[in-house]
Amino acid sequence: MNGAESLLTAAREAGVTTCFANPGTTELPLVEAFDSVGGIRTVLGLAEGVVTGAADGYARITGLPAMTLLHLGPGFANGIANLHNARRARTPVLNVIGEHATWHQAADAPLAADIDSLARPVSCRVVRTTSTAAAAGEFLEVRQAALRERMPATLIAAADHMWTDGGEVPAVPAEPDRSTVDEQRVAGIAKLLAGPGRPVLLLGGEALGAEGLRLGARIAAATGGRVFAERNPARLERGPGVPTVRSLPYFPEDTLAALAEHTHLVLVGTGVPVSFFGYQGQPSVPVPEHVQVHTLADLDEDAVGALAALAEAAGADAEPPAREQPVLRPPEGELHAKAVASAIALEQPDGAIIVNEGVTAAAAYPAVAGAAPAHTELALTGGAIGMGIPVATGAALAAPDRPVITLQADGSAAYTLQGLWTQAREGLDVTTVICANSRYRILEAELGRAGVRRPGPAATGMTSLADPGADWVALATGFGVPAVRATTGEELRTALRRATAEPGPHLIEAVLP
Repeated sequence: MNGAESLLTAAREAGVTTCFANPGTTELPLVEAFDSVGGIRTVLGLAEGVVTGAADGYARITGLPAMTLLHLGPGFANGIANLHNARRARTPVLNVIGEHATWHQAADAPLAADIDSLARPVSCRVVRTTSTAAAAGEFLEVRQAALRERMPATLIAAADHMWTDGGEVPAVPAEPDRSTVDEQRVAGIAKLLAGPGRPVLLLGGEALGAEGLRLGARIAAATGGRVFAERNPARLERGPGVPTVRSLPYFPEDTLAALAEHTHLVLVGTGVPVSFFGYQGQPSVPVPEHVQVHTLADLDEDAVGALAALAEAAGADAEPPAREQPVLRPPEGELHAKAVASAIALEQPDGAIIVNEGVTAAAAYPAVAGAAPAHTELALTGGAIGMGIPVATGAALAAPDRPVITLQADGSAAYTLQGLWTQAREGLDVTTVICANSRYRILEAELGRAGVRRPGPAATGMTSLADPGADWVALATGFGVPAVRATTGEELRTALRRATAEPGPHLIEAVLP
């Protein structure tokens, strides 16, 4: 077998079932090898940001790394933004980047680039193939790093190492053990929580699954504390029997206010909260000075196991009282952010996956989601917009039995709308709701915070998406996705009901003022 066949055989034996790809000439040995090796589904994306975002969504749902196949440095560069989000989401993604043949690299061909420097900021490990015989083992080395660090990792595969015979397939190493619980740390925090003061548990990562949320709520109820979710969680479960938690606020002054009444901040599967941006007069770390910060489980430890041990040590064996859920009123008349969120919560099927890239509209959904049927929410983790449509694509491929609904801002949708084509090609059950206000609303809000009350024509021109406004119905239809426009709450609910009842992708343009 050649190097490409050995690499894909190793990937298949390591459990890789899906490869999201946008290949070029240097990757043709791998393109051909997918047919000869078999067992790995290939999914074409028309843009690299779709490829990397879909791999992120796939891995967030399955917990298993997906593979990407990208073309040299420029192709990889096009996908970096969503790999940045995947890194922040702690998502294992296996990037395979084709490189020129070793003997051609010195010629400085037009597509030659410093791939290593491009890959390092979004990869926990960057490896170059050293030979045909070693290529499969080097792929497995990258896989181990991605699983160990829960981040993207990258293999740069030289074309001649792929097309040359002599490939070898080594044994797949065991997955890294991430079941660590520091019992001494648990005992210390249990003693601390038994003392005076009101603690806050800040949950992130795997602690935001159903079991982690239940344990966190029990501990908070037993100690007189409170539970928050990290801002922009990679995955958050909701539903009957799952305690509803609020994420930390976006603006630093609001986070300071939320933590002001507490004395201890206990981190579980997440880090210290950091302000999204640096604002004049506000701290980068919005934690009041009187609040002591403690780590129960860091990002590489067993957060759920640590919560279970803490619940036992703290005597938190009673279920907390059920919180009253919001009553959803069917939206009527003109659409606004809360009306869109309420319509989705009312119409989403049981077991749905909600991909939330509504940006300014996003805050309205968590406020009403507690009243929705059981679902999983995937959020924008790294702030690089353009993840919604791709992540939804990967999530739908990962869980074909679960409907996916994307709450999507129009400005960020324009970055990666090519993902609609992949949804149509693969026949995925994804309903995309475009919050179409024809502006970057978040930038308008930030201008206001900066004291700009009357933006000039240049500033206004850089926050407006009107003149011309995008015709989302036409754009979706052009990519093979049926689409309708809704201007009222009643129209949006009807459109959602129809879209979720029919197989395949759909798009709804929800027109906001």
